[in-house]
Amino acid sequence: MLKDSFFYTYFRSLRVVDKQVSLVDNDLLKFVKLEELVLSANQIKEIDTTNLPPTLKVLELYGNKMTSMECLCTCPPPRLQHLGLGHNKLLGPLESLYVTSDYWPNLISLDLSFNDLTDLQGMVSGLRTLRRLRLLVLQGNPLALVPCYRGFIIDGLSGLCVLDDITVAPSEKHLFRGLSHSGDLLAHEARLVVTVGHVRGVLDSSVLDPEPGPQGPFITYRYYVTYEFVEDEEGEGDEYGRVLAEIVKPPPSTEQLGEVIPKEPIKEAEDSVGPGLASQSQSGELEESGASAPLPRPTDSAEELAKLRPRLDPRLWPSPGTVLFSTVRKPWSDVIPCNYEMQHVLKDLVRLKAFLLSGTTVTIVEEKILSWPAVPPSPNSPSAAKKGKGEKDKKGKEKDKEEKDKKGKDGKDKAGKGEKEPAKEQKGSKKKKELRKDLRQDPPVLRVLGSGPVDLEPLLSGEPFMSTVCNFGVVRTLETDRLTLYRDSKKNKSEKAKNAALEARKSKTKLPAASVYESDYRPDPLTVEIQIQLIQGHSTEEALRRLVP
Repeated sequence: MLKDSFFYTYFRSLRVVDKQVSLVDNDLLKFVKLEELVLSANQIKEIDTTNLPPTLKVLELYGNKMTSMECLCTCPPPRLQHLGLGHNKLLGPLESLYVTSDYWPNLISLDLSFNDLTDLQGMVSGLRTLRRLRLLVLQGNPLALVPCYRGFIIDGLSGLCVLDDITVAPSEKHLFRGLSHSGDLLAHEARLVVTVGHVRGVLDSSVLDPEPGPQGPFITYRYYVTYEFVEDEEGEGDEYGRVLAEIVKPPPSTEQLGEVIPKEPIKEAEDSVGPGLASQSQSGELEESGASAPLPRPTDSAEELAKLRPRLDPRLWPSPGTVLFSTVRKPWSDVIPCNYEMQHVLKDLVRLKAFLLSGTTVTIVEEKILSWPAVPPSPNSPSAAKKGKGEKDKKGKEKDKEEKDKKGKDGKDKAGKGEKEPAKEQKGSKKKKELRKDLRQDPPVLRVLGSGPVDLEPLLSGEPFMSTVCNFGVVRTLETDRLTLYRDSKKNKSEKAKNAALEARKSKTKLPAASVYESDYRPDPLTVEIQIQLIQGHSTEEALRRLVP
């Protein structure tokens, strides 16, 4: 039978992981030869170091609830070589006072990753006293988001061999030489650049709309991408407010627009797609009216804006603590180039870290605007009277023409009379177009085509750049793509496209490309390209160059 004395003197390593431990008592001192103690993923808030064996060389407290290192400095193990405090809640500038050689004279490795440490200069000043320190992990802290982070530490800790699991190269020591002496001049703020690339696979909703009549409505579609980003309370709140207002503020109810010419009818294409198109159009309208609503009018206070929030699609409203940014509205095309780039400068690094952990949301939005004639023509208006008089004169001339035909006038006179009629018709159509010069717009109707989260945690884990393609699935259909193909073929000026469209109209059959669509139809999914870069300094010269306005 084993005795207790043998049991306590035998073990050199003790691991108690994820066991809801919250207290370390003096029974731990019975392990007289204990060198490694792992108490990760527990509920520990403080540790009485007088209860730790003095023989400890490794102490790991990852994933607990510690808010300060002060409790560890009461009577720290003198032989400790590795201290792991990652994924805790260490916060405040005073933490740099507890990482000095006064408490950890033999420390070789220190892991303080994924806490809320913000004082880079103070931390380097304390760590500089640890002469034996060779491995350091600080990634995941707000202080690691500033551009000069890596260079400042490498130059300040000359004996460091590995920083954030990346070996310190001799070239880095050369490039960042002297940077630690300019700490007071460096800006302690993070810079991130968001780029929105191409949008693909968007459904062309305009092919499902009926042709507008003389009195409208004339429908236009625009597409844009929105994303959430953290609001910096210390920095540019006013500028962000203007961006938000741009999204939730509707355009004026009346706006002067240029001349609008209705699209040509696509009757032949409708015949080729069959009855399935009508149900598709109806379902699209229902989806639009159910998923979105007209935007509210501009408000003078945040409280009034908050009251209107239920009227908006939740996906069109930013999460608490974030601001909604959007690209420029673009018309439909098979590939919509957003060409959007925005640099975000943030001083509140703790809020930025929390935002990167939670991620952002990217949304593709369709904006539909109905335009109407500003002043509908009245039957008693002068233009209408002139029109009636013109029709009366036209009928009189036609009657005279018939009488002249009966009297046996020659064909030349008939031809001369016939050439003037189309000119008058063109003149009349021109007058109709002039009536549509001034249009009023309804508030835009927004419809979310696709929305989804984007993981930003790699930027906290040391990755300076992340790129992804958000895939929201297929929203296009065979019928709508064939209508779009037919419309584009009519706009194409090449003789080949004209002949193909002419043959399709004569035969009243499906388009030549329809067989290709049906046999091998693979529409592109709705996607958008997103890139986010965390700006990092690559040399002392580059870091100091940013100081010059």
